[in-house]
Amino acid sequence: MLILDALTQQTDFTTTEKRLADYILANLPTLANLYIKDLAAATYTSHSAIIRLAQKLGYHGFRDFQHALTVAATAQSQALTTVDANFPFQATDTAATIAKKLADLTVNTIQTAYAQIDATQLTAAAKLLDQADRIFLFSQGDSQLRARSFQNKLIKINKLAIIAEEYADDAWQAANVTPQDCAVFISYAGTTTTHQHFATHFHEQHIPTVLLTGNAQSPLIALTTQQLISVQPEKDFAKVATFASQAAFEYLLDNLFSLLYVRDYRQNLLKLQQNQALMQNGPLQTK
Repeated sequence: MLILDALTQQTDFTTTEKRLADYILANLPTLANLYIKDLAAATYTSHSAIIRLAQKLGYHGFRDFQHALTVAATAQSQALTTVDANFPFQATDTAATIAKKLADLTVNTIQTAYAQIDATQLTAAAKLLDQADRIFLFSQGDSQLRARSFQNKLIKINKLAIIAEEYADDAWQAANVTPQDCAVFISYAGTTTTHQHFATHFHEQHIPTVLLTGNAQSPLIALTTQQLISVQPEKDFAKVATFASQAAFEYLLDNLFSLLYVRDYRQNLLKLQQNQALMQNGPLQTK
């Protein structure tokens, strides 16, 4: 999770850590030159409390914690116009204004998703998909549209992907998944009860699984093999549409497809040429 998001959400923070987080967020531009003793004095805390907070967020000590905050503050100051991911436009906005806001929202979303990518997890997830005989995509609502887009790309490299919840026969599909396959869950909230049941079964049967979610506290995280988490400032219900979450998912799935493609780049290019010849000038021509 991004450091500023973690400081904002304050998950499992003590009262002292919340006070530190609030001060840091309110004084980001000054942190680059702030000594730990100054931060402790300003927040009525101690050196050890600051270090504990840094370690809770994954940093060894104050110096690398301070460096990460400085980088985040710089990126924030250089970001495009901030757009509300839940209500990105107003009733009085013109077509040009809406177009600009949605462009900024999309760019900001991809930048946020990119900053949260764990290359090791991404590579490991692609490896699971590459080794799988079949890929079962578990997703509902708008996320199922992203799953279908991913399925469409996988056809180009002859990978069999199945939309598991397409015809309400998801339990049958889940029962058919084997350890030679891979199940992919695409869920922004990551709290769907059915998905938890399926993931538990897959976990017990040693079936490889990949999770794409926007919830760093999703119960599916502990049940899946690899996780790609992209936290976005998007609420579950109070929003116009799922602009940010779906843009992030599309970006993550495009990354997975690209990694699959480069695993056998030359062969995939050769197969592309052969298939195009069949469809454009050969027996599979349809136009």
